[in-house]
Amino acid sequence: MKKFSILFFMLILSLISFNGCEKKSIGGVQQMHWDRDMCERCQMAISERKFAVQIINPQSGKGHKFDDIGCAVLWMDEEKIPWKEQAIIWITDAKTGKWIDARKAKYVSGAITPMAFGFAAYTEETFPQGANPLSFDAIVKKIKVIKKENSKKVKAAS
Repeated sequence: MKKFSILFFMLILSLISFNGCEKKSIGGVQQMHWDRDMCERCQMAISERKFAVQIINPQSGKGHKFDDIGCAVLWMDEEKIPWKEQAIIWITDAKTGKWIDARKAKYVSGAITPMAFGFAAYTEETFPQGANPLSFDAIVKKIKVIKKENSKKVKAAS
């Protein structure tokens, strides 16, 4: 009986240790802790489920979370992210709240977003009828213009 107990204990121990060696896939959406996770750039709590963004480092799998696509885009420039072009970027669909590929999403401007950049993402199926679609590259350029304009306003007010 003692020999059986030792073998059973070793079997359980080996199962537990092998479970920890499971290779996790890189690039998938990471779990959000709404109202607790903080935006990597502005440090505000991420609570708006229709505008959240995740950027995944394609080499390490480390995720970075943001409350607005504007924060995500500017963070990559400000932090001089070397893997920016290869980054895996997820954004929530503004209609369904489901995670979608930010580079393939269609965007509209004029939305009320957490950091007031104003861009909402949609899939082909959820895109508002009659709206003017913007590409990911187009909103990246517009976000940089918005930042420049806001910087001028701050300097003028000083």
